[in-house]
Amino acid sequence: MVKIVSRQSLGVQPVYDIGVAQDHNFLLADGTVASNCFNKSHSTAYGFVTFQTAYLKANYPVEYMAALLTSNSGDQDKVQMHIANCIAMGIEVLPPDINRSLVDFTPEDRNILFGLSAVRNVGLGAIECLIKEREKDGPFKSLAELCDRIDLHAVNRRALESLILAGALDKINPNRNQLMQHLGLVIDWAQGRAKDREIGQGNLFDMMLGGGETASTPASGGHEGIPEAPKVADFEDQEKLRQEKEILGFYISNHPLKSVQRPARVLAPINLAELGEQPDNVTLSAIVLLSSVKPVMTKKGDQMAIVQIEDLTGQSESVVFPKSFERIKQHIVADKRLMIWGKVDRRDDRVQFIIDDAEPIEDVRMVMVELDPKLAGDIEQQHRLRNVLRNHQGEDPKYARVPVIAVIGTSQQRQFVRLGAQFRVNDPEAAVNALVQANFNAKATPLVVA
Repeated sequence: MVKIVSRQSLGVQPVYDIGVAQDHNFLLADGTVASNCFNKSHSTAYGFVTFQTAYLKANYPVEYMAALLTSNSGDQDKVQMHIANCIAMGIEVLPPDINRSLVDFTPEDRNILFGLSAVRNVGLGAIECLIKEREKDGPFKSLAELCDRIDLHAVNRRALESLILAGALDKINPNRNQLMQHLGLVIDWAQGRAKDREIGQGNLFDMMLGGGETASTPASGGHEGIPEAPKVADFEDQEKLRQEKEILGFYISNHPLKSVQRPARVLAPINLAELGEQPDNVTLSAIVLLSSVKPVMTKKGDQMAIVQIEDLTGQSESVVFPKSFERIKQHIVADKRLMIWGKVDRRDDRVQFIIDDAEPIEDVRMVMVELDPKLAGDIEQQHRLRNVLRNHQGEDPKYARVPVIAVIGTSQQRQFVRLGAQFRVNDPEAAVNALVQANFNAKATPLVVA
């Protein structure tokens, strides 16, 4: 270490990141400084912060992840990634709740409650109004009571619509479509009551029930004469999820891929949050949702598509070039759940996925082969298994898409191992029959069980 005895401005100097793995504290031969030089005090500070965050995550995981979500609430990609991490840690991120949610993400037992500040179209003034009224006179029991108690200038119709579609009023009434139908009528009714209170007049029904309201008395909990819209069915589940995505930027009450999360780890172990870390020119597979599809026409008149894909961890841009698009175009539809195969492409500091092939997850099948742990490492058995699988890869092995999963262990403790891409088969039923004839215990099973 060198003691600094004086300082002198040298203006703008060239600094180079030379990417040296060790011994960063040195000058280059021409006198310039390596940008990744860290002195001991700097390194110590980073090490201490690393220890603190690791300690908090290990001992206070719910509080730590809530703080992490709050600090990244402005970055939807990071929030989605952290929510996926919460799921993996066994922590559920609950939808916003008009009667419990605060401004930020909040720990609640072993769960994290969604913060109202992350709901689109709901500003800080509206949130403060809701929380203040909730603390003053207790939780809201109905949409009518909510509209009657709050300042509808602070919490306007657009904010209320966003709260309904985000699921914040589900505990009051789980039928979001019915709430949306009621909303306009109830707002008009509540605004009329507010005007009556301003001029000191009570509602006729309230006075008949034993005392009118004045400007100094709170709204009655037993409201009468509330207008109601005709009864309607709730939105379809997929429509609810689409609305949540629009309002929150991601799915929260559920996710179209959540039901296949565990098998997806075996069939397609990469996730989109780690796409940039994957090697080039290697065929990869992933289970994704097509969030948007943009058709494109090339100069030659061929069709292709630019696709936005997502999973539980993040999003990425993908491209389907004309040759692949012609073969799989029936699957390239928005909101479709697919298993895709392709390669990573890096261009202009951006990472995208080039889709070569795709299949709806409802059609995805896999071959499960049970192996005794004592025999799994037997070279002869491995050789027999390899020969059977390679005989069922079809005319062109690169188009074999059915993955083979080795199930090693007993009924009490089993380990699932996905065999490499070179062992994929073309026809799962034919491959299973051949495996059974070779004295292997095998079966073909779908990814999604109806």
